[in-house]
Amino acid sequence: MALPAALQGLKGQAGSQLGMSVARLFASAAAPIKVEVMPYKVHRIEEPSNIVETNVPELMNFYKLMYKMRRMEIAADMMYKAKFIRGFCHLYDGQEAVLTGIEAAITLQDSMITSYRDHCQHISRGGSIKELMAELMGKREGATRGLGGSMHIYNRKNNFYGGNGIVGAQIPLGAGIALAHKYRGEPNVCITMYGDGAANQGQKYEALNMAGLWNLPVIFVCENNHYGMGTAEWRAAKSPNFYTRGDYIPGIKVDGMDVLAVKHAVAFAKAYALANGPIVMEMDTYRYHGHSMSDPGSTYRTRDEINAMRTERDPIERVKKLLLANGVDAGELKKVDRETKKEVDEAVEAAKAGSAPPDHWLWKNMFMEPLDAPMRGVLPGQYHVSEFDPEYKN
Repeated sequence: MALPAALQGLKGQAGSQLGMSVARLFASAAAPIKVEVMPYKVHRIEEPSNIVETNVPELMNFYKLMYKMRRMEIAADMMYKAKFIRGFCHLYDGQEAVLTGIEAAITLQDSMITSYRDHCQHISRGGSIKELMAELMGKREGATRGLGGSMHIYNRKNNFYGGNGIVGAQIPLGAGIALAHKYRGEPNVCITMYGDGAANQGQKYEALNMAGLWNLPVIFVCENNHYGMGTAEWRAAKSPNFYTRGDYIPGIKVDGMDVLAVKHAVAFAKAYALANGPIVMEMDTYRYHGHSMSDPGSTYRTRDEINAMRTERDPIERVKKLLLANGVDAGELKKVDRETKKEVDEAVEAAKAGSAPPDHWLWKNMFMEPLDAPMRGVLPGQYHVSEFDPEYKN
């Protein structure tokens, strides 16, 4: 029985009997549910169990977060086509289970860094949809004050270090963030995310080597959506088994379309990284959109392939089926869908009503201690003095 319907049925009961019934109801909702996920593939490490424990409240939280990500990215697609968003724009729909499962296994004290496909990280790290949409539209109310755009979302408060536009550049930075955690004696890891298209970068292997030498608490997460831009993984990598590519560093391959499989594996990886050092994770996932909004996504793969992934492996539908199978009413999920769509629609309108950042913000916060050093402008004799103002008060 769904929670609202069950509570309605208890209305006729009185006093302590009602209280006891409600307590039993909530205990039932939080009762453990054991789910068998796809077995993990491992490299130089013992595989974790593929039996994962969850409950209805956790599954509902997963559903809400993933559906919010999906609706937000669909809205971004629409706003881009309507020319409210310009420039580069890389969408995450289809890959929601990876980020949702990661966040379920770590805390906001753990750090995260990723590539330019970074919209949903802003939401999972505590940001709002309005901030994200305003940033995509270049408004001062945006996540990075309208100065970063789609590829450079950032949230230092909650240890999200971007949003990096250069392919693979975030990988050595992630190792450096992990070094900071270790240097400070903090019990935290850095989740360092990259795609299969960046998996052959030389800087990645330099970072792996240093992380291995110094036993840094870093989890290298390869989001393998099987196409680096328009190139299939097997055409770009001699060995597309990315979880084994750390060589001397252990690896694990995960069904990245299953949020429970991701949650369980990342919890395992975090414990390993804190005790032993780096580990590589390969998330077998899929993006529904093209590489970016300039890519129709159908010239190098068939529409049948895309539709099959949506039908057979969609991460949101997987959680929805689990919720329905464990007593949640379909009407309750439809209510979540309506409320989420309303939240996204309102955020879009609020972002449209935002204002552009002033010109002088272009040379603000270039240095923490500017020392009044002038910077040459684009016109002859034009100079600007940088100001350190991280709150953008002026």
